[in-house]
Amino acid sequence: MLDLRVICKRYVTQSFTQVALDSVSLSFRDNEFVAILGPSGSGKTTMLNVIGGLDHFDSGDLLIDGISTKDFSDRDWDAYRNNRIGFVFQSYNLIPHQSILENVELALTLTGVGHAERRQRARKALETVGLGEHVDKRPNQLSGGQMQRVAIARALINDPEIVLADEPTGAL
Repeated sequence: MLDLRVICKRYVTQSFTQVALDSVSLSFRDNEFVAILGPSGSGKTTMLNVIGGLDHFDSGDLLIDGISTKDFSDRDWDAYRNNRIGFVFQSYNLIPHQSILENVELALTLTGVGHAERRQRARKALETVGLGEHVDKRPNQLSGGQMQRVAIARALINDPEIVLADEPTGAL
């Protein structure tokens, strides 16, 4: 399903180059659960961001179902992220001025789902993670573990083929 082939990613500043991914090759099969372990700064988040299309590699290739992403346009990456990927970010990435219900609904806004169905699906997702009674709260009214569960509900609401979770249990 996903193949990383000799992926390299570097971050360059004026006088320093940080190599985040150095010729990484890895294959993921359908319905596989994978944990990537390593010390802080070893490139785990960078690799997740490359796999999820949030960051682009400098060289190598990422194949999705056998199709190279070297020539993907921004629109191709958007479609991939919106239709196939669910993200659980290490820092939650919740919008502080919106309710948790609105935060979860946000994942459906670019998919063409109508308002009523978005709201219904977001409520169901929050109930699934045990937050059905908290839908009107803002993120700052929740514990770290509760915010992590909001992020999980948001990641799962589109029923993605792939869930990428960066430090998914850190606050749980």
